[in-house]
Amino acid sequence: MIAYRRMTADDIEVFARLRIRQLVEEGAKAEGDLLPALLDYYGRHLHDGTFVSWLALDGERIVGTSGISIVEKPAWFGCPTGKIGLISSMYTDKAYRRQGIARRLLTLVTDAAKEQGCGAVWITASDMGVPFYAGCGFVHNGNFMQCKL
Repeated sequence: MIAYRRMTADDIEVFARLRIRQLVEEGAKAEGDLLPALLDYYGRHLHDGTFVSWLALDGERIVGTSGISIVEKPAWFGCPTGKIGLISSMYTDKAYRRQGIARRLLTLVTDAAKEQGCGAVWITASDMGVPFYAGCGFVHNGNFMQCKL
């Protein structure tokens, strides 16, 4: 039986290590040590409420993660509050996939974004995740661009 709960400070190290595993599974080249930066980020933003995560657990073992960073931009017609949720860290252990865990975690973090007044949520999905997010009502924003600094 899978249980769900909100992430606490006690979960940060395991969560950060799962984030690294997720990135590698998605094909990222492991360059350098991300762990210190992730521990710092999650510690600061979990504490101030601008990062919310829900976890899926099988007993004491974390088998699924989700995360949403709350950011604020100037208001626009599509989002009059200017607050958006940036979804990240959506990950389910391979042995637990296709059981509805990711869908439940996505619902929990989008509900958290609504509670914080977000008018929209965004995600940069992996190739594997695109069909899943499309099935959950997400649509492509063809104008999104990025410049690496």
